[in-house]
Amino acid sequence: MRFLDPTKIAEVAAKFMELSSPCRLCPRKCMVDRISGQIGYCGAGSLPSHSGILQHFGEEPPLVGIGGAGTIFFTHCNMQCVYCQNFQISRGECGEFVTVEELANEMLKLQLFGASNIEPVSPAHQMHLFLEALSIAARKGLDLPVVYNSSGYDSLEALKLLRGIVHVYLPDLKYADSRMSAKYSDCEDYVEVARPAIREMYDQVGDLELDSNGRAVRGLIIRHLMLPNDISGTVETMYWIRDNLSSTVAISLMAQYSPIYEAWKFPELNRRVRASEYNKVVDLCWDIGLENVFVQELESQDLCIPDFRNEKPFSWD
Repeated sequence: MRFLDPTKIAEVAAKFMELSSPCRLCPRKCMVDRISGQIGYCGAGSLPSHSGILQHFGEEPPLVGIGGAGTIFFTHCNMQCVYCQNFQISRGECGEFVTVEELANEMLKLQLFGASNIEPVSPAHQMHLFLEALSIAARKGLDLPVVYNSSGYDSLEALKLLRGIVHVYLPDLKYADSRMSAKYSDCEDYVEVARPAIREMYDQVGDLELDSNGRAVRGLIIRHLMLPNDISGTVETMYWIRDNLSSTVAISLMAQYSPIYEAWKFPELNRRVRASEYNKVVDLCWDIGLENVFVQELESQDLCIPDFRNEKPFSWD
């Protein structure tokens, strides 16, 4: 059975193109004419722009598989996190424009070199272009699972169109309190948007499924980055996942926070997460019955900081 149906992808790409002008691709609904080159909140233009397309070995093990995740690091973002570890690309400092045909060819190269999937990173604002490229690549023989790696700040209208196109959803669930998201990510309705979005993702793909090689081929993995002083509302988020989705949902509990970019401006963010804080939440997950939790070593706080000015932005790739 094929993962990708080029005809269906092309049909959905056309619907996303309609969403792009006036732009309703993400919950901000800037209503700018993206096709003609107008730029909205995210800063993206009329062509796909990325800061790296590579086989990435730093994702969760089921996404890495044997050949690494086939990541496409799109530039720009519909959020403005003051602590963003990818600020070089989310703010558009690093990146290059490509045509959709060139993007399609890059996907085919990822498959040729053994990537486990195609993983667009922060793709919401460029999904119309990604899907157009995906349909071209699928017609030329691309057949890998699609992993949708997002901030969780996603439009329900857009997500519903992706049913049957995305195989694995990999959203963040950053906050439990939108007052925190407003202060640190310029996003006043994050919780109100992200929680229904993640429910929709779970409804589409369910729990994580692996093939015989341990590669993720379907399902949801929720990432949660712990922030110091519980700004992220971690305990509340763990209970919400259990009570509103399932105790079997895969969760990636991330310890890699480091006070980079503009985090130094906020004293409450200007330190790393302590081992005692992280271990307490790991214990909580087991205590409340969460069954599938990926945990990180605290050493990842140094290893996970990329530099997209380099050909290989991550130390392990």
